[in-house]
Amino acid sequence: MEHLWSPWRLAYVAGASGGAGACIFCQGDDAGRDDLILLRGRVSFVVLNLYPYNNGHLMVVPNRHVATLAATTAEERDELMRLTRHAEIALTEAYQPHGMNVGINLGRPAGAGVVDHLHVHVVPRWNGDTNFMSTIGNVRVLPEDLATTKKRLQPIFERLRLDDV
Repeated sequence: MEHLWSPWRLAYVAGASGGAGACIFCQGDDAGRDDLILLRGRVSFVVLNLYPYNNGHLMVVPNRHVATLAATTAEERDELMRLTRHAEIALTEAYQPHGMNVGINLGRPAGAGVVDHLHVHVVPRWNGDTNFMSTIGNVRVLPEDLATTKKRLQPIFERLRLDDV
C-alpha cells in the first residue's frame, strides 16, 4: 500500500486518543474547530467533519462529554435526532445526494475514531462515489474545501434553526 504524508492529522489523532481533557469535541475554539460549527442547539451542535469521507460530511454532537446513547438524557437524544434531521434536510437541499449514511460508532471495534464522545455521522452519498481511488488506492478525492462547504450549508441551517422557534 502506498502511503500519503499528512502531518496535519497528528494533532487530530493525538487529541482524539486522549481522555476528556483532550477531546476534540470538548476543546471547542481552543482546538480551532468553532469555525466548523454550522448550528448550535441547547445541548448539542452540528459540525463539519475535519477529515470528511465525502463533501458535506457532518457530525451531530452532544455538548456534554458522553460516550453512549444509554448515557444521554432525553433532552440530548431529542436534540441529537432533531439536528440529525436538519443535517439530512440541509445536505439534500445543498448537494442532492443519491443517498445518505447516518450512523453512530460506539467503541473502537465499531469504528469510532473519537471513542469517548458520542457523535452521529451524516454522510451524503452518490452513485459511483467509491471509485478506483478509494477502492484500489485507499485515497479519497474531495473537490470542495471545508470553507466552501460551510458557506454552502450555513444559510440552510440558519433557516432551519429559525423554523424551529
